[in-house]
Amino acid sequence: MGAAREARVYKRLQAVLLVARDMPVEEVARIVAAKPWAVYNWVRKYLRTRDPDSLRDAPRSGHPKVAEAITGEVILQEMSQDPMEVGYNATGWTVGLLAAHLRRKYGEDLSDQTLRRRMHETGLRWKRPRYVYSTKDPNRGQKKGVLYAG
Repeated sequence: MGAAREARVYKRLQAVLLVARDMPVEEVARIVAAKPWAVYNWVRKYLRTRDPDSLRDAPRSGHPKVAEAITGEVILQEMSQDPMEVGYNATGWTVGLLAAHLRRKYGEDLSDQTLRRRMHETGLRWKRPRYVYSTKDPNRGQKKGVLYAG
């Protein structure tokens, strides 16, 4: 048998091997944590082709993509705008604010988690803003109306 890189394929190959060594199917199913009918199917599938790749999962369609209009380019374009200029009372974008803005502007059902995933796919990393500390203004007291002696 060939090498298996996926745990599911490895488990199926292990089950086929144990059955080939005359171990009862029910015991094999218990060892690999599967139903006996699944073990029978794996053995049947392997014997048909004698190819370990036949035990791989077939491609699946998966969940349909939501908010297809909101691409990485759209996210970058919207993030380049200042939220205050767009009408929000904020100086920087948060994931929640940006998601709400994109939902409103594009009419798409976009969750915060989906936005985070799209940002990650685009190569963006969300970090909290850092506060920058600077030295005190030498004229601070004068500006604040505080009189200094000396």
